[in-house]
Amino acid sequence: MEIKRDQYLQKLISKMHNSMIKVITGMRRSGKSYLLFHIFRDYLLEEGVKASHIISIEFDRIENIEYRDGITAYNYIKSLIVDDENYYIFLDEVQMMNNFEDVLNSLLHIKNVDTYVTGSNSKFLSKDVITEFRGRGDEIHVYPLSYAEFMSQYKGDRYEGWNEYMIYGGLPYVALLNSDKEKSDYLLKLFKEIYIRDIMERYKIEKVEELNELINILASAVGSLTNPTKILATFKSVLHSDISINTIRTYIEYLKDAFIISEVSRFDVKGRKYIGTPFKYYFEDVGLRNAALGFRQIEESHIMENVLYNELKLRGYSVDVGVVKKRYMQEGKNKEKQLEIDFICNQGSKRYYIQSALNMDSKSKEEQEKLSLKSVDDSFKKIVVVKDYMKVNRDNDGINIMGIYNFLLDKDSLDL
Repeated sequence: MEIKRDQYLQKLISKMHNSMIKVITGMRRSGKSYLLFHIFRDYLLEEGVKASHIISIEFDRIENIEYRDGITAYNYIKSLIVDDENYYIFLDEVQMMNNFEDVLNSLLHIKNVDTYVTGSNSKFLSKDVITEFRGRGDEIHVYPLSYAEFMSQYKGDRYEGWNEYMIYGGLPYVALLNSDKEKSDYLLKLFKEIYIRDIMERYKIEKVEELNELINILASAVGSLTNPTKILATFKSVLHSDISINTIRTYIEYLKDAFIISEVSRFDVKGRKYIGTPFKYYFEDVGLRNAALGFRQIEESHIMENVLYNELKLRGYSVDVGVVKKRYMQEGKNKEKQLEIDFICNQGSKRYYIQSALNMDSKSKEEQEKLSLKSVDDSFKKIVVVKDYMKVNRDNDGINIMGIYNFLLDKDSLDL
């Protein structure tokens, strides 16, 4: 069964012939290669592009080993360009070709060539694109399946689908496996033998136990504020490790570069400025997060928050954690406390304040979840997302209450 990934297809279509190298990034096994070599290729053929005008090289295949030499690959591509019609060049795992930067820059100078590349996320990263192509690389980041994409192929109802997605995440291959054992075994093996090994081999990491423990700490702290100093204290008190704070910071950067985790800064809403540490960390796939912990800590409230964060990023929003200060009187004295808004989402002139709440089953819980939103005095939309299926309703404070299924299954849910 093919899972349609129309939003990414439309992004590729919109960037055709824009005189830039299209670089498809994302965590491993998120579907980058399938998007390019199957979904986009099929689109081109349906639009009348001749198969001979789609030139593909998959560098990780043994039959293409000779093309790992950049000059050989470039000459091969040039030999297949025999007329003035448009040609489409697809290069997979391009980092395996030596001098790939020079080859890609040379392809930019051929007027009737449109080039698309994917690369192993631990070696070919978005920051490399900026460095190597100096504004001539156009990144398309592919995320694991969203909940809506997952449900497009799931056989059960939305409630069963949520339970499945919450535990095993959205990697496309995992979504197509049948049993819980197959899914968990695959994720456990993938996490240890692909993601972690990639990082260890690339950066020649010797403190393997510390790297694994750092991942466990971050996975356990999803949705909570933390920083390298706090993590260092955990290492010293629990593991009695001599790891340095600089090493912790470096390892976190490795995990971010591999698209395993995202780091989210705090933003002072009233002060209109960013605050330093602590940060929040979310996993790009909740299934991998759960695998990192051996599927032992499945806290639905934290995972729901992680899923909402990923959905907002997938929709193209920049996302921060909001901080708003509230003043109050206590025993005749002026007091001040900081309240947290789970997400401030910005996209152009749009802004939304979003709170993730597993439930609001009591008046006190409802007040607690709304307090930070009520303390923001601007006119941007304020939303509480609850784990329920319900029509969107607006309360007397102008706060929109929305069910998780409405939010995730309707791409325009923020504007309802």
